[in-house]
Amino acid sequence: MSHEIETMAFSGEVPWHGLGTNLTNEDQIGIERMIAAAGLDWTVVQQALYTADGAKAPALANVRASDGAILGVVGPDYSVLQNREAFDFFQPFLDAGQARLETAGSLRGGKRVWVLARVTAAPMEIVKGDAVEAFIMISNSHDGTMAVRAGFTPIRVVCANTLAAAHSGNRSRLIRVRHQGKVAETLDAVRESMDLVRGEFVATTELYRALASKPLAAGDLERYVRQIFAPKAKPAVDVQEVGASLLDSMLDASGAVLANEDQECKRLTSTIERLAAEGRGHDIEGVMGTWWGAYNAVTEFLSYERGRTEDTRLDSLWFGQGANLNRKALQIAASNL
Repeated sequence: MSHEIETMAFSGEVPWHGLGTNLTNEDQIGIERMIAAAGLDWTVVQQALYTADGAKAPALANVRASDGAILGVVGPDYSVLQNREAFDFFQPFLDAGQARLETAGSLRGGKRVWVLARVTAAPMEIVKGDAVEAFIMISNSHDGTMAVRAGFTPIRVVCANTLAAAHSGNRSRLIRVRHQGKVAETLDAVRESMDLVRGEFVATTELYRALASKPLAAGDLERYVRQIFAPKAKPAVDVQEVGASLLDSMLDASGAVLANEDQECKRLTSTIERLAAEGRGHDIEGVMGTWWGAYNAVTEFLSYERGRTEDTRLDSLWFGQGANLNRKALQIAASNL
């Protein structure tokens, strides 16, 4: 397994990253099977920390019980969400036939874990032959660097690109559902959650369809790439504060940086122009030459080409800078409607 992904398993079709234990030939995967296949059947214990002279520190170590690996140092009020609890989130959805476990795994030596489930509703077409499916993801970190997240994630079928949702923040997050108490109340909570997913899915696909109906004008794609990937403008410098000679050296250095950034933008533009013209799904009628095609060229770049390895791309696309760029790309595309 790659150095970022520690363990992983998947069911259904092979995912775009092609990593993990393949459960493709099995029927509906239950929690017990998936948690074992994904190597997530372990717990986290918390241990007190002490200074070299024996004083108790106001912090705790999150330790994997199976091998003693230290996953992170957290504050005294930190509450561990065990892997089993993350999986239990999905049990009502599985019981109601509303979702199917798709993939799960851990990154960075167990510091970060995730579970992804496919919503069993039919995919929705953006243009004829180009469909998007709804997924639910829950992710968690055991090193204290990331809050627990549970929310809706759209994925394009033709290329398995992870797309951004129309809304971000609380509107695209699910309520937490526990499989306990009265069955009727649990099912009501499941229905409420699935209604939220469906509502977000409809709003998102409507935005995608609007992008597919909007043609690109000359120069739009290059400007689009620069808006997504260009760094923020640098603050003005006061010559009286830094001095003339120092300012000259700073300007020389900044000129070199800007030249490098311009070259990088040109390289990215060339790459994304290629993907817009030749990438996965480009030949579907109604894709090429539209803002939908431009957005998908960016998501294909983030999914398949940005970064050095498949696992670092996955980590970035789901949890890091790649996720931010994905959302930014959709927002900028939508602003051109």
